[in-house]
Amino acid sequence: MCVYDGIIFQEGLRLDILVEDKIVCEIKVIDLVNSVWEAQILSHLKLTDKRLGYLINFNVVNIGSGIKRFVI
Repeated sequence: MCVYDGIIFQEGLRLDILVEDKIVCEIKVIDLVNSVWEAQILSHLKLTDKRLGYLINFNVVNIGSGIKRFVI
């Protein structure tokens, strides 16, 4: 169960990867990064009270271009 902004979510939160209990990583293999995925990582950061997150897309030629960093 998660509570966000006074709303209770019974289904809970499913993170792809949580590194050292500090960094939230959302893993994708997609052609085009949609703003929905960016909103998802920001929501995960807010719900977990974490400050740092990465959206990592493995469907790219150069992995460096598939990583986006989020800090709140």
